[in-house]
Amino acid sequence: MINVWIDEFTPCLKNTNTGELVQTEVIRIRRKSFLRKYNKKNGWYTNWENLAVENEIYALVVEGSVDIQGLVAVTRNEDMQALYVSWMCASPENNKQLTDSVKYSGVGGHLFAIAVQKSIDFGYDGYLYGFAANQDLLEHYVKAFHGEVIAILHPYQFAIGEEAAKEILEVYDYEWTDEEI
Repeated sequence: MINVWIDEFTPCLKNTNTGELVQTEVIRIRRKSFLRKYNKKNGWYTNWENLAVENEIYALVVEGSVDIQGLVAVTRNEDMQALYVSWMCASPENNKQLTDSVKYSGVGGHLFAIAVQKSIDFGYDGYLYGFAANQDLLEHYVKAFHGEVIAILHPYQFAIGEEAAKEILEVYDYEWTDEEI
């Protein structure tokens, strides 16, 4: 389920209190024990520890830290020649659905950019698909990223194609690290 809002197109995260731009990095998380603290009970919508069994998990962090601003779980789908985004969500402090004053804007777009990059890495040219959490978010992704409603497996199923993926990568900036947790 994809449950992020695309609030601002900004190459870096933007501190909503100060306006300061903050550089980001992407870290792969392999340890299920680390993911245990990211769960339904504390605003992460699902138990991320369970997602690590069948997905690759990536965290968007503030550069030089493990201060996680959002998580994305992805898996290859060779049959569809696309990346499947199993889950994507911003941290509770960056989730406008959970708080009126988010810490950083730009998290949702960065998470999509991470998924697009993994799609390219896997040889899918940026193609990805997933399920929006609700109708409003589905319409939002169609508008913000030129997503296409495909609604084959779920009424909120959508895809992002190669051209839209390129546009996403042109906006968002972050560093991939070799660091893994």
